[in-house]
Amino acid sequence: MARKHIDVEVFSVRQLTPRVREFRLRTLDGAPLPAYGPGAHVEVHTGNAQTGLVVRHYSLIGGDVEADDTRDTCRIAVQREDRGGGSAYIHANFEVGTRLQISAPTNNFPLDRRDHHSLLIAGGIGITPIFSMVRSLARRRREFTVVYAGREPEFMAYREALVAVAGHRVRLHISGGQDTGKLDLDALIAAQPVGTTAYVCGPAAMVEATQAAGRAAGWEAERIRSELFGAGPQGDEVAFDVELKRSGRVVRVGKDVSILDALMAAKVDVLWDCRRGECGLCPQSVLKADGPIQHRDQYLSPEEREAADTLCICVSRIRGERLVLDL
Repeated sequence: MARKHIDVEVFSVRQLTPRVREFRLRTLDGAPLPAYGPGAHVEVHTGNAQTGLVVRHYSLIGGDVEADDTRDTCRIAVQREDRGGGSAYIHANFEVGTRLQISAPTNNFPLDRRDHHSLLIAGGIGITPIFSMVRSLARRRREFTVVYAGREPEFMAYREALVAVAGHRVRLHISGGQDTGKLDLDALIAAQPVGTTAYVCGPAAMVEATQAAGRAAGWEAERIRSELFGAGPQGDEVAFDVELKRSGRVVRVGKDVSILDALMAAKVDVLWDCRRGECGLCPQSVLKADGPIQHRDQYLSPEEREAADTLCICVSRIRGERLVLDL
């Protein structure tokens, strides 16, 4: 399922908040990017001899308040994490003229154009796919409500643009200021019109709380759709080798790259789909690991995790030096 990479360069950099920077990317040859819809993302492939391969996944904003991005360009927003890693590398090294590669757009979080009413919920940097959805819904004059939660206004990327596009349909929940504490998701879900579909993107706790609120309100599971931020690097990653038992190959997995991305870069054919540890396509049999497995998926059962003989290669890894897979 390998995808062809697209050569692009950075042609615009804009600081959105103290920690979030927007990068606009343009194809080197001027060719149009594959078409994509709200909720889509790209893989950003970068790095150097010192860092090794760095792969990160970023939602596509799609445009600004006034217009869509041109077909040969796209824009992403990168939040610099205090723990360093790929986001810190991008902030330190990406400037106008920087060349890199991206994947073709992929959409695991699509907006259903048939929705009667859409409830959009964003937490922190989770605003990136939600803003793309708001732009689409507003342009098509569809019914929607959007709630954007953050601790302080100055740290909420695209806050002013969101208000400009959504108008009275946006609610900003400032937990560190005018609004005290967490967003009341139970009340929010309960207040929605019949037939509403909710889209939520943000930290795992927000996604899980929204799903729980939906269940409490009697919503069918498919009426709450989500994308998770936070299943990726957590700051305690180490580099290690993956031995492929059947072929005898050994592939190095850097601390800023997933096992899946390292195998794909080495042209190892493996199944995958969601890259979030949810779909169940990528789990591989573990024959040996010289360190504990860090399970970061949402697919394996507690018993399967305890057995330590399977891991989801898109998000999980080990804290050791060598992992042997049945590949």
